[in-house]
Amino acid sequence: MDNDRKSFWSYSADSLFQEMQSRSSGLSTQEVDIAKKKYGLNVIRKQGNTGTISLLLNQFKSPIIIILLFAAGLSAFLGDASDTQIIVFIILVSGLLSFWQERGAKNAVESLLAVVDIKCTVLRDKLPIEISTQEIIPGDVILLKAGDVIPGDSYLLEETDLFVSEATLTGETYPVEKRVDLLPEDTPLAQRTNSLWMGTHVISGTAKALVVFTGEKTEFGRISERLRLKPPETDFTRGVRKFGYLLLEVTLILVLLIFAINVYFARPVLEAFLFSLALAVGLTPQLLPAIISINLAHGAKRMAEKKVIVKRLDSIENFGSMNVLCSDKTGTLTEGTVHLHSVMDAQGRASEKALFYAYINAFYESGYSNPIDEAIKAYRQFDLADYRKIEEIPYDFTRKKLSILVEKDQRLLMVTKGTLTNILEICSTVEIEQGNIVNFQSDNREKVQQNYQDLSTKGLRVLGLAYKEVDPTQKFDREQEKDMTFLGLLVLYDPPKDQIVESIAYLKELGVSLKMITGDNKFVAAAVAQEIGIQNAKVLTGSELSRMSNTALLHQVNQIDVFAETEPNSKERIVLALRKAGNVVGYIGDGINDVSALHSADVGVTVESAVDVAKGTADIVLLEKSLNVLADGVKEGRKTFTNTLKYIFMATSANFGNMFSMAGASLFLPYLPMLPKQILVTNLLTDFPELSIATDKIDVEMVEKPMQWDLKFIRRFMIVFGSVSSVFDYLTFGALFLFFHANVEQLRTAWLTESVISASAAVLMIRTRRPFFKSRPSRSLLLTTLLIMGVVGILPLTPVGAILGLVPLSLSYYGAIGLIVLLYIVSLEGVKKVFYARITK
Repeated sequence: MDNDRKSFWSYSADSLFQEMQSRSSGLSTQEVDIAKKKYGLNVIRKQGNTGTISLLLNQFKSPIIIILLFAAGLSAFLGDASDTQIIVFIILVSGLLSFWQERGAKNAVESLLAVVDIKCTVLRDKLPIEISTQEIIPGDVILLKAGDVIPGDSYLLEETDLFVSEATLTGETYPVEKRVDLLPEDTPLAQRTNSLWMGTHVISGTAKALVVFTGEKTEFGRISERLRLKPPETDFTRGVRKFGYLLLEVTLILVLLIFAINVYFARPVLEAFLFSLALAVGLTPQLLPAIISINLAHGAKRMAEKKVIVKRLDSIENFGSMNVLCSDKTGTLTEGTVHLHSVMDAQGRASEKALFYAYINAFYESGYSNPIDEAIKAYRQFDLADYRKIEEIPYDFTRKKLSILVEKDQRLLMVTKGTLTNILEICSTVEIEQGNIVNFQSDNREKVQQNYQDLSTKGLRVLGLAYKEVDPTQKFDREQEKDMTFLGLLVLYDPPKDQIVESIAYLKELGVSLKMITGDNKFVAAAVAQEIGIQNAKVLTGSELSRMSNTALLHQVNQIDVFAETEPNSKERIVLALRKAGNVVGYIGDGINDVSALHSADVGVTVESAVDVAKGTADIVLLEKSLNVLADGVKEGRKTFTNTLKYIFMATSANFGNMFSMAGASLFLPYLPMLPKQILVTNLLTDFPELSIATDKIDVEMVEKPMQWDLKFIRRFMIVFGSVSSVFDYLTFGALFLFFHANVEQLRTAWLTESVISASAAVLMIRTRRPFFKSRPSRSLLLTTLLIMGVVGILPLTPVGAILGLVPLSLSYYGAIGLIVLLYIVSLEGVKKVFYARITK
């Protein structure tokens, strides 16, 4: 089909099949192979190109690096080839190091995401098969059911009570009814009821559709391209951005000041310019993006080992910050395997007829596979050879009922089951005993309600069952769900999971409080809450919630333990209120009715067995539906958060202090305290230990409580620990200048050596709040740190050192440097103890 023609909704099915060179039975394998070459994968291009070349070039797009490369070119133009080569080499090594680490992280994450690929049922060679949505091509005929994500813009061929949520595309909250039809070419998007759009999902019903457009040719693809849609910014990402602004301000002021003063003292302009730029490189944590990417990728791999798959890396930090977890009941807090406890008539007696009718309803249900129907069919099997299914009105979350129409002996029987309240609303009569049907008076209704309440308080779930004979001349639709005969109660139970009490206690120890959100009635919800260890639970029902203003909910939401009888939009409202009340909120759910809450939460969590739309919306997917698995994931998220902060602490302490010291020394020395190339080497060497921070071990106390970004704390940390570093830098300078009477080359060599060793030692100090000898670093971090200390010690003895302007030092110099570093370590430990003691008061 012509890619520029978007009016497929105005075609007839036959003409569209002809245009698409397809048929109602789908494409053949040979046709698929040809079409794949033409259309490619069904994906929307992500923000920016993430290919290898692009990733490599991204390492050098920093404005500071670009200016440095320009300065190197200017240096070459002025004939200083040696300095030019050294600066370019250092920049390249630093960039390639970041590229190698980020590329490994990117590949690891892509392999993890393949685990939770979303599938779609498609007709190929006339047979239904399940394939990845990325493999869908124009001309494919797809089969859809409730919970399925629509993989491409499609033309509706067949449907049964099809309702689709198009909120992702149109913003319309309520599901849209779809039907086979022929529409005018100028029909607006929202009114194209015979069309299905990529990125939307099926709420209820079934359908067969022809895929017309995929990937960027879809409406969703065009909007994404036009708006350049980006994922929402997490709290941590926002904090990193603000931290970057802080350092940028400090760096610009300092660099401009230093450059101006050096020019004032009539020092060579190019040398002063390069010196200022080198300081800027040292002051700027240019590795921060790479460190974050590496930390997140390592965190994602560790979480995968704990059966937690991260779809959106940024969500890991929010996972570590989470202090409230909202959970559905079924399958998360309970086993998720529903059992049929009993079937009763309106009087509370066992009813064989009600069981048989319930079996008819469950056996012929085809719209949405669910555990309730499986439980009914497993309880007892009946012979339905005399019955033939005629029609079905699928379950949806507005009606909360499911109707099946069957035919026997030329008579039509409609059987409906659903939530008791909704069933009672459509019943005008009641069968009080076999064949005895009377008007459904208040006394009979009270008896049913009393049985319902008694069963619910025991933690049993109760559904209603009704039936009636249908006139074959009348249309079978939702309007038929009235004037029915109440037949009985379906009593179900879903026991709490083993060790769920311990799991909830484990989360509580981690500082995460649990809030149960369920569609079950308040009696069942309260009973289950008691069983799982939530004592004296405060329960808020959906009806109470609907009467409550947003302000009132905001004041009460933190005190509520259980939200019962909730609608899907109520779940979203609860999550948003919790967030507005100052919490970092996680939501775990796996159904269609959980999608809005998953989207609204700081961290949306689902399971591998969830409906496709839930997996597509969630940030994190659990391979096992267990709170213990989730708690392990929370700890891994906090480890990732902690290791990212470690780099920031290092960048704002020893490194920052060293650069600040050099800037200050340049003001009163008759020469530059370090050459630009020496500053760049110092910065490069101190980067190596910090790149291995992602592998570092974490102190137990660092994962016990939720963690949040605190820019004020980081500012205080930078001032305090950066000042300590500067004090010992100036102590080094004083010793070299006053006692050793070092010449220019000796002073620069000794200062470079002390700067690198002290910054490397600081990595081992700052990485923990404990005394450093009571917290073991990872092997790679320790070895890298010791290696860099050794390299800088022997560097002045090598030809490379001579090129850098370094000279060999006597043992007395190394002794003085060792003594200063030892004093620095002791002082740093003392300051650290006082600093953390004050902030914990």
